[in-house]
Amino acid sequence: MDNEAIFKLIVDHTREILPELQDYPFQRADSLKDLGANSLDRSEILMMTLEAINLKMPAVEFHGPENIGELTDMIYDKLVTV
Repeated sequence: MDNEAIFKLIVDHTREILPELQDYPFQRADSLKDLGANSLDRSEILMMTLEAINLKMPAVEFHGPENIGELTDMIYDKLVTV
């Protein structure tokens, strides 16, 4: 799975959790928090994404990314090193 596919998964899961963003044109620099996702929403988006790519990692290991692009890169890096 490549970086762009992971980004698309995060966007798809964000739209599922926050349906009001259905037509929003997501960018890598977008912050889930700034888009209205609370901490539970963000956790759910992360867990859905990790489950979709069958990556078993504690959510706490993904603390730190400031935007969707950084989260995408972090997940991709974890995926290719497993």
